[in-house]
Amino acid sequence: MRVLYVSSEIHPLAKTGGLADVSNALPSALSKLGVDVRLFTPGYPSALEAACQKRVVAVLDNVLGFDDVRLVRAVTPDLGLPVWLVDCPALYARDGGPYLDHNGDEWPDNALRFAMLNHVAARLSLGETPVAWRPDIVHAHDWHAGLLPAMLAASRDWRPASVFTIHNMAFQGNFPARALASANCDPGQFHTDGFGVPGEISFLKAGIHFSDCVTTVSRTYASEITTPEYGCGLDGLLRRRGGDLVGILNGVDYGIWDPREDPLLAQRYSADDLSGKQACKRYLQEAFGLEIDPDRPVVAFMSRLADQKMADCVLEALPWISERGAQFALVADGDKALEAAFRDATARNRDVGVQIGYDEPSAHRLLAGADILLAPSRYEPCGLTHLYAMRYGTVPVVRRTGGLADTVTQKDAAAAMEPSRTGYLFEEPTTAAMIRALDSALTTFRYPHFWRQLMLNCMSADFGWEESAQRYLALYRQVARQADGPGARFTAAISSSA
Repeated sequence: MRVLYVSSEIHPLAKTGGLADVSNALPSALSKLGVDVRLFTPGYPSALEAACQKRVVAVLDNVLGFDDVRLVRAVTPDLGLPVWLVDCPALYARDGGPYLDHNGDEWPDNALRFAMLNHVAARLSLGETPVAWRPDIVHAHDWHAGLLPAMLAASRDWRPASVFTIHNMAFQGNFPARALASANCDPGQFHTDGFGVPGEISFLKAGIHFSDCVTTVSRTYASEITTPEYGCGLDGLLRRRGGDLVGILNGVDYGIWDPREDPLLAQRYSADDLSGKQACKRYLQEAFGLEIDPDRPVVAFMSRLADQKMADCVLEALPWISERGAQFALVADGDKALEAAFRDATARNRDVGVQIGYDEPSAHRLLAGADILLAPSRYEPCGLTHLYAMRYGTVPVVRRTGGLADTVTQKDAAAAMEPSRTGYLFEEPTTAAMIRALDSALTTFRYPHFWRQLMLNCMSADFGWEESAQRYLALYRQVARQADGPGARFTAAISSSA
């Protein structure tokens, strides 16, 4: 089975969020199952610098008006996975991030930048480059790769089957209709059932409509996005594609996120010996300017400062958290007004510590040193931070939505000492509901025996990639069998629970 895995970010080549982690860990898990999986991503400066064994294997002319677009073959520096980088300096060699400039504004030519990724991937997949390798399956991720299934579907010759994964419905890659020409899309596919939306083109819609199979990153989210509340205007299309819409839960790479082996911690620890967690807590309190007190619970928040993540509710809850005797530590960035508000909170409240800006060492140390992770969301396709936290014995407080509902166990909301509990859930996306759930967690914290059992429950939960990778491999095989020939359509005979 040969799989081309196309993603706009892959850790450690480039990362802005969970997509990069998934795009590293899932291919690794698939390769262990014998899949010939090869990564495909833009040649950002960080990616070209980090990649190893780089070699130019093709120089492509006249790709969206650009000549000398280089296809660079390399391997990832951590796992040695094979990767192709699209080296087009005019589009990718920029200061700033993959999607935004230093001011937090989207690059004005993002439609062209990611159309380039799709066009070069399509050429390779259809045998239109000097590269001899061709995939059986093209697995395209999120809107940045959404045009790729449309390009494959338009082929009149043999084509690989396509799987398209939605990581977040809210980000759709919508651009003015005039971008159709610069992206060199097939005008015949530009209609409301293709990738057209009123006055615009939608990369995400193209991926949903033209792929042979659509997946998303948890079972509950697969159901939620077929409703008007969560479908972001595409719920009708997703309902029509319901027979081939599959929810497969994201996993965790425990080779990176495991307190027994984590080199970034003040002291390593395990479920058999939790003493190192107290050392990590002391380190965190000191690093964030909090009172060093092992008996005071530390509540952590590590997410984008955005409406989706209920960051406004977290900000509103800070005085209550302090009054309740807890401390608060944040590692995050995002909305500039929220960044400023959290910074201001540190000046008013000595129980609040804030680091604006994400980095890997701080993320690991935060999750190891905290007692509770506050991870509310108005919607959450899957969520990874709370899964990382659980392995570190840090108890999550989450809203019952998407992947959060699928991964945090709470059989009886009223039973604080429930023996199988792995966290605390609340229903309504409000500050009051969040505080009630957090209050239950803080109450349990006062009972060391019960809290220790809760920590051990979290640490023993297994959300590794093995099971999900097996499900993807079964799906690939099914898609490859049924999507036979140009324009073929796949109907999944696999339940959304897979």
